Amino acid sequence: MRQYSAFAVAREALRYHRGWERAWGNPVPRTHYDTLIIGGGGHGLATAYYLAKNHGITDVGVLEKGWLGGGNTGRNTTIIRSNYLQPPSAAIYELSRGLYEELSQQLNFNIMFSPRGVLMLAQTEHEHRAWMRTAHANRLAGIESELVGPERIRELCPIINIEGPRYPVLGGLWQARGGSARHDAVAWGYARAAADLGVDIVQKCEVTAIDRREGRVAGVRTTRGTITCNRLCIVVAGHSGVLAEMAGFRLPIESVALQALVSEPIKPCLDIVVMANTVHGYMSQSDKGEMVIGGGADGFNNYTQRGSFQHVEETVRALVETFPIISRLKMLRQWGGIVDMTGDRSPIISRTPVENLFVNCGWGTGGFKAIPGSGWATASLIANGADDVAGPFSLDRFAVGRMIDESVAAAVAH
Repeated sequence: MRQYSAFAVAREALRYHRGWERAWGNPVPRTHYDTLIIGGGGHGLATAYYLAKNHGITDVGVLEKGWLGGGNTGRNTTIIRSNYLQPPSAAIYELSRGLYEELSQQLNFNIMFSPRGVLMLAQTEHEHRAWMRTAHANRLAGIESELVGPERIRELCPIINIEGPRYPVLGGLWQARGGSARHDAVAWGYARAAADLGVDIVQKCEVTAIDRREGRVAGVRTTRGTITCNRLCIVVAGHSGVLAEMAGFRLPIESVALQALVSEPIKPCLDIVVMANTVHGYMSQSDKGEMVIGGGADGFNNYTQRGSFQHVEETVRALVETFPIISRLKMLRQWGGIVDMTGDRSPIISRTPVENLFVNCGWGTGGFKAIPGSGWATASLIANGADDVAGPFSLDRFAVGRMIDESVAAAVAH
C-alpha cells in the first residue's frame, strides 16, 4: 500500500494524478475462506482489519450486497462519545473513542476526526440528576467528562437559548474529547488497510442462504456462487434478524428507521456537538457549513431508508426552541438508516446457537461511535473464542436477565 502524504499529492499533481492506485481491489470471491464476514459497513470492515492486524488472520472475505459504507455507516450523524453510564458500555465506547483519536495515523487515511466536544443538555431536574450520576460513574471508569452549569454552556454554545421557552437549560454533561468524524472516510480507511493486509472485499455479493452441517456453519450461498468457510460473522445492522433466520435462530432485535437531515450551509456558528434529549434532537455543524440534525426513530418496524415529513417537523420544532437561530434555514437533504434495536438498547457481540457462527448487531442509534471498538472486540472474539470487552454483550444475557440498560439510564440511547 502506497503511503498517502503531502509529498505524494504534490508528486501526483505534477503527473496529472495518473499514478494513484486503487484503494482496494475488486476480487472475484474464492470458493473457500477461513473466515467470512457478511456486511461491508464500518463494523464489518473494522472486524476484518483487526482480524488481520491483531491476530494474523488474513484468509478473510468480506461480503457486501451493495457498496461499502452504503448502509448505516453512511446514514448517521457521526457523533463520537463514550460518557455512558453502565460499565460495559463505558468500556467499549471508551475503547472506540481512544482508537478514533489515532485512527488516521494508523490507517494512513484521513478520517477527519474532530474532537470538538459533545455537550448533552439537562433540561429537566430528572435529567440533571441523571447526568450527575453519569459524571460520577465516568470518573470511576476513568472517562473524562464533567457536569457543567448554564454559564459554561453559554460559553461553549453562544447560539443556545438558555431560558426556554418550555425547557430551560439547567446544566449539561460535557465530554471535551468527544466529537465527530467523516463516516465515508472511516469505511474507506478500514477497507483500504484491510485489503492491504490480504483481506478480500467483495461488493455486490448478496447472501441468499447460510449452510449448516451437523450444528455448525458450513458456508453461504450468494448471488455470486457458493462460498464455504470455517467461521462466519454476521455484521449487517438492521438486517441481522433476516440473516439469523437463514441460519436457523432468532435474535431479540427489531429494525426501525432512524432519520436525520442537513440544512443549507451557513457560516460557522456551532463548533461543538449538542444533544438535547428532553426535546429530542441533536445538532452539529459540518465542515461545509451544513447543520447536521438528528432526531428519533420511527415508532413502527420497517426497513426503509427514506425520511418522512413527520420527523422533520418534530425534530426541527424541538431544536428551534433551544436554537432559535436555525428557524429560517432550509433543509438541504434528508435520509433514514435501518437501526437494529435490542430490548435494553445495548449491542450483541456473541457466539450463536450455530457453532462457529458469530454475530455483531443491536447497536441501535449509537453504532458509528463504536466502530473501532466493536471491530477490535469482535475480531478478538472470533480469533480467541472470548473477549473481555465483548463478554457482557453476549446473547445469553437475555436468557438470564443480565441487561445493560442504557435507554433507561440515559433517557435516550444515542
